[in-house]
Amino acid sequence: METAYIETPLGIAKLEGAIEGLTSVSVLDTEELLTDVIPEVLEDAVYQLREYFEGKRTDFNLLLNPQGTPFQQDVWKGLLQVPYGKTMSYLELSKKLGNIKAIRAVAAANGKNPLWIIIPCHRVIGSDGSLTGYAGGLHRKKWLLAHENPVKQQSLF
Repeated sequence: METAYIETPLGIAKLEGAIEGLTSVSVLDTEELLTDVIPEVLEDAVYQLREYFEGKRTDFNLLLNPQGTPFQQDVWKGLLQVPYGKTMSYLELSKKLGNIKAIRAVAAANGKNPLWIIIPCHRVIGSDGSLTGYAGGLHRKKWLLAHENPVKQQSLF
């Protein structure tokens, strides 16, 4: 397993992966030394994340290998269907997955997403439009949704 630490506008991101694919991307609230030389298996992920933060990328084309239960895997696959610049409620996601009563389990699986930004769990909101819990912190969720908003607020002055 290879690891890299890169700087993002939201903090230091830790990437982990191997030849089988990217297993983890997380944002840290601690300071880590940035990686000088990115391991070859993580180069594409680092490149695509940088493009995302620069506003040049709206989707990712990476080999993913997140580890989780079959149910979690299904939820994460469902999250990959939420387009850039759009949001979906936990209820809507539960319906798409075919089990409206699994809303709490869907929310729990969403919270266990190991691939920050790549699997866009930040695009899931409450049914009333509220920014519900987010493992990376609500300030980051708000930033990510604003970053992906196709209508950028312009300053009047």
